[in-house]
Amino acid sequence: MVREEVNVGLQDLKVSEITAFEEDTLNKQGVQELLWSLLYGADDSRIQAAHQIRNLTKSSAKCRVYFAAAGVIPPLVSMLKSPSIKAKEAALLALLNLAVRNERNKVRIVKAGALHPLVDIMQSEDTNLREAAAAAILTLSATTSNKSIIGTSGAIPLLVEMLTSGSLQGKVDAVIALYNLSTVQENLLPILAAGACLPLVLLLKDCKKSSKVAEKVIALLELLMAFEEGRTCVIKEEGGLLAVVEVLEEGSIQAREHAVGALLTMCQSNRCKYRELILQEGVIPGLLELTVQGSSEAQEKARKLLDLLRNSPIRQRAASPTSASAILQSIAYDIAAHVDSAEAGTENAKKMLNEMVQLSMEQSMRHLQQRAQVYPLDLSPTTCTTKVLSK
Repeated sequence: MVREEVNVGLQDLKVSEITAFEEDTLNKQGVQELLWSLLYGADDSRIQAAHQIRNLTKSSAKCRVYFAAAGVIPPLVSMLKSPSIKAKEAALLALLNLAVRNERNKVRIVKAGALHPLVDIMQSEDTNLREAAAAAILTLSATTSNKSIIGTSGAIPLLVEMLTSGSLQGKVDAVIALYNLSTVQENLLPILAAGACLPLVLLLKDCKKSSKVAEKVIALLELLMAFEEGRTCVIKEEGGLLAVVEVLEEGSIQAREHAVGALLTMCQSNRCKYRELILQEGVIPGLLELTVQGSSEAQEKARKLLDLLRNSPIRQRAASPTSASAILQSIAYDIAAHVDSAEAGTENAKKMLNEMVQLSMEQSMRHLQQRAQVYPLDLSPTTCTTKVLSK
């Protein structure tokens, strides 16, 4: 009778859809035996079955679909509650592989009740087990429908704790998981309340500014800059604001955009409080470069921040020139005069603008060369005439 129940979940499975290598193991009888072991076997049998599922789903998308359809997820989630560390680890790694690159399985695992035992495991004294649970939560957090549920599960404070107590890989997993969760507005306050700002700033100071980790950290910090507590944390930590400026100068395209966004949010929240502090970190060269070389959004944010960093009061700008070049010239002069001296301001402003023009010309030339390679033109008079008439 019990084996008939196990059969129910396998009726619609097609072994022909599995590769030849997997077919020997993944016949209906083989899956029945694994599912039987998970449901009714002794601890050793259940652990062995979980190991087999983990190995078979490690690099096979079809196996992930096949086993999930067979019904292995609920008994694996049940194993997470076992008092045996080996059983927990085997089930955790099997579930992790089932979830990789499979959105439906991520949802199934959460619906099967995996979050509460995962949160319990994250409080375990076993470091490897704790970090494996964090990796599982990271994977599950990539799915939009899971983010709010994870946010209320109690996982956020434990992920924040891992930012300081975990191994390097554990810290990376925690950062990315928190970033995934932060894309849902309702999770931002819990992340802030858990004290994420300081460990994030410390991590940003220590990591390579062009790395993917820095990109995720600065993206998360940009969101937290909307709160006074987040802004204060960056300012109070020695070298915190400098680390943000360094990302603006050295980071990836996305990271630089987040960095200028973070600084802009600070300055917009209280120009009088943050303007001098930002200027003292030498942000101007990076901002000027970003107005030429950044993404369109980064360029716009850089111009807005440069405008806020100007020495002239905002109320005096209504009569200022409105062309892009005139605005940049005015900005450069105001800042250079403030940083160096009124006498040296004009000379340094010209120098900054010349550098910007040079960068812009070099970038334009590269674009023209790339276009010429992709769309080579025959510039004979006849061809040119034809091309003009055909437009």
